[in-house]
Amino acid sequence: MKNWTKEEALKAIDSLIDEIPSIQQSGRKSAEHMRWVANAQRIIQEIFGENSRYFQTFRHFSWRHNGQMVFQAWDIEGAIEYRHNEAFISQLEQSKGLLLAAKDQLEQSEISEVYEGQNTAPEASDLIQIINLGEKKLRKLIRETPKTEKEVQDKYEDLLIANDIKYSREFPIIEYSSKKYIPDFSIEKLSLAIEIKLCKNGEKPLIAQINDDILAYRTQFKNLIFLIYDLGQIRDVDFFKDSLEQNEDTIVQIIKE
Repeated sequence: MKNWTKEEALKAIDSLIDEIPSIQQSGRKSAEHMRWVANAQRIIQEIFGENSRYFQTFRHFSWRHNGQMVFQAWDIEGAIEYRHNEAFISQLEQSKGLLLAAKDQLEQSEISEVYEGQNTAPEASDLIQIINLGEKKLRKLIRETPKTEKEVQDKYEDLLIANDIKYSREFPIIEYSSKKYIPDFSIEKLSLAIEIKLCKNGEKPLIAQINDDILAYRTQFKNLIFLIYDLGQIRDVDFFKDSLEQNEDTIVQIIKE
């Protein structure tokens, strides 16, 4: 599942809204309509959760007329399709209102506050809290350009301590493919390993390191976070993250100097 930022989520919702006129033109059950429905349902689910009123409402749109139909016409099939198309247009308009309401809530909240999944608390909310620590607070603690990864690790540890998060540092030792791997931090109750990287010598060596770490850490942990403090070496952040986040339950956070 994608790890959404607030800005990305708002942009995705705007895009879904902007597509509605063309979906109406393409017609009910067209390829464009079916693709839009699938994307909208996935995006709403990932941002707001399965238990949210937005997801529950959207998933029940049938895109057809429900209930009895009474006709006084020779072309019954045409009349039925006309009713279905009316319902399709009406539900597109309702979808727009739903997405606008979702956008309103998100604009007034943090991304972690709007999610209502089946297992939101307490573990999921703890994981969201940890994700937010790196994205929102770490850069503020680093006032001088770090020369070593340990400097970044120490600042991250200060955040964990300040937020009363129970963790282990440089534990456990994992033997994999005749080598030993040690995550910088681990949180047992979340089955989470956190690895801090300082990117100062280019992207390629770092990608190779992370791919090796993923294979090793996956033998003991379900969730992985790679937090990369970038000293201007990563040119395309989205491309860099996408290539690594294809691994399930792997989150890549890039903090720019």
